[in-house]
Amino acid sequence: MTAAGPYPTFDAFYRAQHDRMFHFFRRKVGRDEAPDLVQEAFTCVLRSGAFDRLENPNGYLTRTARNLVINRARTWHRKGCMLYPLDEARDAPLLPDQEWKIEARELRAAYRRALLALPRRTRRIFLMHRLKGMSYRAIAKSLELSEKGVEYHIMRALARCRKAITFQR
Repeated sequence: MTAAGPYPTFDAFYRAQHDRMFHFFRRKVGRDEAPDLVQEAFTCVLRSGAFDRLENPNGYLTRTARNLVINRARTWHRKGCMLYPLDEARDAPLLPDQEWKIEARELRAAYRRALLALPRRTRRIFLMHRLKGMSYRAIAKSLELSEKGVEYHIMRALARCRKAITFQR
């Protein structure tokens, strides 16, 4: 390519005008779409075959960029689409906190019912292990049971809790 206006080559023209075009498109269509439209604008100028004959390549590029924005708007209008940039802070999906709180409350109630339905000794052993963090050995020693007996009561309580959760869902 020969000189067009003040630019010796198309490469020099591209390097000099890229940032300006990016900022133009960013203002018009948003940060996500801008890089693609910048490339499209420069491609249109290059494919036109008129670059080496242009006296004002900056003006030609600007007019091409404006036409791309107009064509894009027409296409969106024809399709009935609206394009709004996503604002991550405002538009991010919200977690279903309220639903989770309700499920957690129902789950706690199911556990409570299951524990209250246990025989008194099994419930006591289970709570000593789960709430107080006592080992099987410590529970066995304090209640004068074997460790296998403690294990039996814990397994029985866990089975009831599992069953209560299965019915809950």
